[in-house]
Amino acid sequence: MKVIAIILALIAALMGYVSWHLWKITPMGWPLKLTVVGVFLLWMTSFFVCFFALERFPIKVATVGYEVGNTWLIAFLYLLLVFFVADIASLCHLLPKSFLNDSWAGLLSAFGIVAFLLILGGFQYHHKYREELTITTTKPIEKPLTIVLASDLHIGYHNRKAELARWVNLINAESPDLVLFGGDIIDRSIRPVLEGNYAEEFRRIKAPVYTVLGNHEFFSQLEQAECFFKDAGIVLLKDSVAQLKGIDVIGRNDRMARRRACVKDLSSGLNGFTILLDHQPYHLEDAENAGIDFQFSGHTHRGQVWPISWITDALYEKSWGHHQRGNTRYYISSGLGIWGPKIRIGTRSEYLVLHLLPNEKAT
Repeated sequence: MKVIAIILALIAALMGYVSWHLWKITPMGWPLKLTVVGVFLLWMTSFFVCFFALERFPIKVATVGYEVGNTWLIAFLYLLLVFFVADIASLCHLLPKSFLNDSWAGLLSAFGIVAFLLILGGFQYHHKYREELTITTTKPIEKPLTIVLASDLHIGYHNRKAELARWVNLINAESPDLVLFGGDIIDRSIRPVLEGNYAEEFRRIKAPVYTVLGNHEFFSQLEQAECFFKDAGIVLLKDSVAQLKGIDVIGRNDRMARRRACVKDLSSGLNGFTILLDHQPYHLEDAENAGIDFQFSGHTHRGQVWPISWITDALYEKSWGHHQRGNTRYYISSGLGIWGPKIRIGTRSEYLVLHLLPNEKAT
């Protein structure tokens, strides 16, 4: 409880800091000051209302509320950074104090910087990066295989059915032999996914599809999520193995589950090329010790925006990209979709195309 109280107090202090600066920097007296600060606080309120009460609104209202409310979170972060840097610059006499007091130049500069970052981040999110990896294996596989892997789709109120259709088109364009999702297909609610019949888009994928649970599936009524996967033609692996085309796909239950098997137990007795799907990339040594050939994870989003990416880089052994421990290869995805606002700054939305070649086909 003390930790929660400290966090809430810190958030309140930061909110007060930004609100105070907005009041100070806004010119033309208290009516305009009150309007600017009031709009900012109302925008903040929309974030918390939608976070805790989204399910009570009609789908269309909830969708707009989700987009608007969550965008506040990024705007708040960058306003905080802008004012903090401006205060440091003012203390160092690099910026006149008048720039932060009753100043149209200051107000428009702060809003302009944040607006630019939000727009740039929106473009960055909507551009999907195609990452490619080729692995040659001595283990017996039927033929060269193309496997598309993606994580953290977060479909729901913000990543809507039309967006999912675009992603399915990208996947089908690779003519994959297999499609693997690394968890968090569903965002925070199963309601828009079911009411929008998102399952029919997944059924268009022209290859076998497998997934594991992510932490967000536990937030979105797990039993209904599992039924959705079945309806969508997606095979859910919960501490289980699928064997096909000479590949052993191991799906590990998420850390949110009360119990889950260890990697060594899941991989015991397997002779094919092993691909481990484990949503959260903790304890990467487990895959190495179990002799896994390739692990695919997501979850981190690499923080979604800078400088949060610095935090995820510090928290995880590898928060994004290619990695190797011993003979085990890894790819930690920053996600095809995203949680919250559709904004990426310093990170990217991506999917991985894995080419798996038998040894005799190597060039």
